[in-house]
Amino acid sequence: MKAAIGSRNPAKVKAVEDVIDRHLISLTALNAESRVSEQPFSDEETISGAINRASYCVEHEKADIGIGLEGGVVETERGVFVCNWGALVTKEGETFIAGGARIPLPSEVADRLLQGEELGPIMEDFTKKNNVRRKEGAIGTFTNERLVRSEMFGHIVKMLIGQWEYSQEGK
Repeated sequence: MKAAIGSRNPAKVKAVEDVIDRHLISLTALNAESRVSEQPFSDEETISGAINRASYCVEHEKADIGIGLEGGVVETERGVFVCNWGALVTKEGETFIAGGARIPLPSEVADRLLQGEELGPIMEDFTKKNNVRRKEGAIGTFTNERLVRSEMFGHIVKMLIGQWEYSQEGK
């Protein structure tokens, strides 16, 4: 079986590699466009980005399953939170979605997001580190690395694969 993930971001690729059975499923990582804003700013926009990435994998890589993982932010009455969503799309057209952990962002980060900046560059400036989005992510920074981005996306991938497997039982 052929699977593809619509990103070459190491945190996202690691999340899928850690979950799938590499003996049964081959994995290809490719750059898939999310077709949403550089900084998704709602659950719906972030979900759409994940679905678009997963669909791209099935269409362009001829994968049996495509996986899209998308990080975004969402503004609530209690502040701006990170949000993370994933989608698994099959070649038959089935779509499964799952969401991940949320954590409020400090006001010095949230304020810049609300002014139109993207979280990745803000986090690099805030932490004085390069490639935060490719490593621990904002979730890792603000949880003292008790949960890093690849683990958080790994939970999402487990939910996606589990839903897909459940749908296959009885077929």
